[in-house]
Amino acid sequence: MSSEPVVRLTNLARSFEQGGVKIDVLRGVNLQIAPGEIVALLGPSGSGKSTMLQAVGLLEGGFRGKIEIAGVDASALPPEGRTALRREHLGFVYQFHHLLPDFNAIENVVIPQLVHGTARDRSEERASAILTSLGLGHRLSHRPSQLSGGEQQRVAVARALANRPQLVLADEPTGNLDEKTADVVLDQFLALVRGEGSAALVATHNERLAAKMDRVVRLHEGLLE
Repeated sequence: MSSEPVVRLTNLARSFEQGGVKIDVLRGVNLQIAPGEIVALLGPSGSGKSTMLQAVGLLEGGFRGKIEIAGVDASALPPEGRTALRREHLGFVYQFHHLLPDFNAIENVVIPQLVHGTARDRSEERASAILTSLGLGHRLSHRPSQLSGGEQQRVAVARALANRPQLVLADEPTGNLDEKTADVVLDQFLALVRGEGSAALVATHNERLAAKMDRVVRLHEGLLE
């Protein structure tokens, strides 16, 4: 396995203007994540965790500093280059599953693989295997509306891992679930990420869940502690 960090942030900063007042959300964040490492990004609501994940995920501009993904300086790329880098190396899990409502569980995991260029039969085989490992082998043909909240989030986890990303970004992935279900889904998520050999950056405000990960970094007043 390469020793090159999956992601390296150098002096990452982001400011917003609200009512004529400048608000510094990120004030010079530095972070490296090694291949296969699962890092908890801990901080209360409003601390800038989502803003930081959007930066790492190359989802919006306006950031200052340097973002390197898999050794590539994303800060220097044009929009289409950032899109290609994101598609090739990153996977995403959000607090709300954002599944496609008109497609069943296996189709929701197959579609991103087809977009990635994987053949349909291989995509279906991969989707079935991941969903089954998450305890959803009997729910493959069910649409999101027929699944519980925990099951929907498991499908979202499977979708994020479908293309074998080097880094998974998860923004409060169990924040919309009750405590018991959250524990089960997070444990399955961590087991799957570790089994795939991916790295992960998981934003959470929950100290107990953060303690299950390899390392905890805290976002406080725009800086990591």
